[in-house]
Amino acid sequence: MVMKYIGHRRVSMRQNPQLSEKWVQELLTNDPSLLGLGDVDVKDVERRQPHAGRLDMLLTDGESNTRYEVELQLGATDESHIIRAIEYWDAERKRYPQYDHVAVLVAEDITSRFFNVIGLFNGFIPMVAIQMSAIQVGDDEFTVVFTTVLDRTVLGTDEEDEGAPTDRRYWEAKASVLTVGLADKILEIIRVDDPGVELKYNKFYIGLAKGGVATNYVAFRPRKKHLIVEIRLPRTDETTALIEDSGIGTLAYVTRWSNYRLTLTAEELGEHRDLISSLVNRARQHYNS
Repeated sequence: MVMKYIGHRRVSMRQNPQLSEKWVQELLTNDPSLLGLGDVDVKDVERRQPHAGRLDMLLTDGESNTRYEVELQLGATDESHIIRAIEYWDAERKRYPQYDHVAVLVAEDITSRFFNVIGLFNGFIPMVAIQMSAIQVGDDEFTVVFTTVLDRTVLGTDEEDEGAPTDRRYWEAKASVLTVGLADKILEIIRVDDPGVELKYNKFYIGLAKGGVATNYVAFRPRKKHLIVEIRLPRTDETTALIEDSGIGTLAYVTRWSNYRLTLTAEELGEHRDLISSLVNRARQHYNS
């Protein structure tokens, strides 16, 4: 079979009369998964705000109880769109505090100025930046590629909510010797590529530390009969399929912390050791990148 190459070129949406923000909005309304935010649904478009303006799109992830306030922009990011995205996010989270809220800015060119402005907020605004590129593949045929250039920043980190330090005996009494022992076994897997890492016992979870510094790309919450393993990885169709196809027990993905959550028994850990090793190594690489 001979592969056929189709010529293409990137075009400026802002300067092309055939393309428009409305066209992008309709494209995403028909298929919001293009943004790579997971299994989301369109809650509203052109959503009127209490004081002024309209939110381009409001997306919702019912499984993780998260809403995404999406601002679309042709051309390069500018301060007005950044502020508008934050204002809409703030308005929605105040109106509906029962949900997690994430500001999403979609633009053709995510400039260094954008990162400078976002850096001023020091991670206190959960925001995703997605760059869209329009590709012309024929006289009047176009496709759009959406690439996440800034993954979600969160309101603080779970290290700040770890509670008082505890010890191993606390967790063995609260859960069981068996399930705390499963954390030891996963620690052995982690240490193959990350020697020197230790378990750090906190009131609400068991984390990881290296040289006394928290490095929680994996965390554990022992229960009486199983161990909840939280692996910090961006949600992708590929990773989700790997976990689901394995048959390992899971809980809902936590968008706020980018955590896959597995409910492991001793039998499952023995059967899926290679998969666990792959996931924790990918989490370490992503955490340190």
